Amino acid sequence: MNAFTLGLRLLWGSGRRGRARFLLMALGSALGISCLAAVLAIPSILTAHDARTAAREPNPGTSNVLYQEFRDPYGSRPLHRVFVAQTSPGPTPVPPGIKKLPGAGEAIISPKLGEILATHPGTAGLVPGRVTGTITPEGLGDSEDLYAYIGTTPATLTEAEELGSFGTSQSWRQIVEPTTLNILRFTLGCIVLLPLVIFLSVCARLSGESRARRLAALRLVGLSMKDTLRVNAAESAAAALLGAVLGIAGYVGANEVMARVGLPGLHWYPADGRPSVATLAVCLLGCPALAWFVGQFSARRAALSPISVRRTGERKPPKKFGMLLLVPGLGIIGGYCVLSVVGRDPSGGSANSVLVPGAVLFTGAGLVFGLAPITAWLARRLAGSADSLPVVLAMRRTEVDPGASLRVATGLVLLVFGASLTHGVLVELDQVGRPSNPVQEYSLPFSQLSTHQQVETARVADVQAHAMSSASWYEPSGNRPSRTLAVVATCRQLDAFVEEAEGCMEHKVLRIRDRNFSVDADALPGRKFPFLLSNGRKLDVTVPEASVTVRAYQPSNFSGPSLLIPPSLIPKGTVLSQGNLVLLSDADPATIRSVLDGIGAIAPTSSVEPVGIVIDSLAQLTVIRSLLAVGMVLGLVIGVAAFVVSVADRAMERRGQVTALALLGARAGTLRGVQVMQVLLPLVVGLGAAIVTGWLAESSYLITGGGAVHWDWDGLPLLFVCALGVLLAAALASVPMVRRHIDPEHIRRD
Repeated sequence: MNAFTLGLRLLWGSGRRGRARFLLMALGSALGISCLAAVLAIPSILTAHDARTAAREPNPGTSNVLYQEFRDPYGSRPLHRVFVAQTSPGPTPVPPGIKKLPGAGEAIISPKLGEILATHPGTAGLVPGRVTGTITPEGLGDSEDLYAYIGTTPATLTEAEELGSFGTSQSWRQIVEPTTLNILRFTLGCIVLLPLVIFLSVCARLSGESRARRLAALRLVGLSMKDTLRVNAAESAAAALLGAVLGIAGYVGANEVMARVGLPGLHWYPADGRPSVATLAVCLLGCPALAWFVGQFSARRAALSPISVRRTGERKPPKKFGMLLLVPGLGIIGGYCVLSVVGRDPSGGSANSVLVPGAVLFTGAGLVFGLAPITAWLARRLAGSADSLPVVLAMRRTEVDPGASLRVATGLVLLVFGASLTHGVLVELDQVGRPSNPVQEYSLPFSQLSTHQQVETARVADVQAHAMSSASWYEPSGNRPSRTLAVVATCRQLDAFVEEAEGCMEHKVLRIRDRNFSVDADALPGRKFPFLLSNGRKLDVTVPEASVTVRAYQPSNFSGPSLLIPPSLIPKGTVLSQGNLVLLSDADPATIRSVLDGIGAIAPTSSVEPVGIVIDSLAQLTVIRSLLAVGMVLGLVIGVAAFVVSVADRAMERRGQVTALALLGARAGTLRGVQVMQVLLPLVVGLGAAIVTGWLAESSYLITGGGAVHWDWDGLPLLFVCALGVLLAAALASVPMVRRHIDPEHIRRD
């Protein structure tokens, strides 16, 4: 009988407890592997989306078809329309997802756009013509894609190009930019994959003491050292293989559900998220291989010194070499922080893209391998100075077996460390994806708004103020005269739209002097400029001597106009027909999306210009936030699962010691206090170190990113609250793990 078969037979013949332990190992591995499959599927989902959008990109060339693209926001989502016009009979290029291009007066649209047209009849102006077909998934980025091919005549396309073909090697509008995608991959690796390796190792080493005693017995009866290691590895690998199969099955089912629900800003088809061959190889082969390696390593002491295992001999203190990894990690991170403090800007340069991720990995690994020796040293010092019996018992036990703290606390420690880094990534992306101004403007042409829509859009939730902007009118057929720009607003509205305003007077036309612009040479006092009203009349405005001095935001519709016209001069019920309605809100990304969605619901066919913002960038920021949120949830699940499994395993392993203490007269409160302190000590040490090193790592990332924010003081209170919550939950979860009930089976003679 070979060692692998012997290991499986011993597993099956070890009774209910052995089979329960095997099942717990398999279920734990299944949970971890399903999380691993989810993380590995994210790049596949993004790649599949970009591949389909690249395949439909129109390319200029030579054919009998003209085309013109329009990319406008529908609420906070991009709406892409391709107008095509056939100039002569004959075959035409065809994009994926449709069988032929629509003719004049016809349209082929995506299913989601079809739902919008059916639900909101007022949006019919978005797609002129009769809908004759639906784009299949091969021609869409995802199930929520708003896309349309609209047939028309060549005369209606003012800026058309001749169509050559469809498809490019790389999409011009990727769902996540490549540089940002690399940051996303690294962050997900820190907050999910590192805790996952720890968790799978924990699952492979469940009931370590009991298994070590059993393996030592086999070694003493004549089994070779190599076969002893293989017996233990066989059990771990079998549990990991069963867990891998269950985990893949669980992920496949979850993917089918989540693909139909989606995430904020990110939707995909079920086929995009199904495990690839590489993912299956990693999960079905890599994870059992990791369990085999861990199983052989964890059984080495029982194979080398079976007597010390059976006689519970003195254990060697943990090695301190792992703590050395903190030296290069904290050295690089601290160096960047010092440079920022002394006023040096270390941002830019290719070295930062290597040094910062390397320092983060070194620091994270140092936290993992340095936790056991630090905990053992601290426990020895506390045990020597404490007078309380529960404290002495807890600290002596921790000093003897500090490796147990590694299994209990490491997952949660890495989670807090990764949360700091994740918050830094979000802060950096916020600086890039949002305007630097505290307010956000939205410009809508009056020519595309009805009177009712003008009133309703000004009342959209989160809109703080509204005004009008317009250029002066001129006769198109004549010589083009001098023109100027004006805004129609009260003094209160002006204060809301600009950073500073001095000398404003109500009900009077005023010249605008912007401190960031030179004086408009055409807007001379005494000169008249006509503005066309929506009732067909013209409003003549004379440039006055009086002025108002402002400092406008950049960019802004109020940055550049030369005249401030009071609304009292505009006849009631009329607007500047050649101008725009300008709305104002806070610059928070969630507020911007809310306002855009509100405008889209009221005026879906109106083109909205969010001043200074690209809708694609806003959508990308939403996708990144969603993926990071998924990573944090998976990391939390893994960290909590590792803690629960480790604490439960330690409680079962220590039943014999608890029974001995109970026979000696220890009270239930003493035993529970010992258990709680044994759990809390490594957590306090690890979480404290994770908060400090994580905040320094986040600061070094922000410093090298070159943004305005270098020190994220706002994130520290949140980290402290999370750490306190973890400690409280760990203390409460540890209490039920100790029972004072004396089981005769646990009374052993050594």
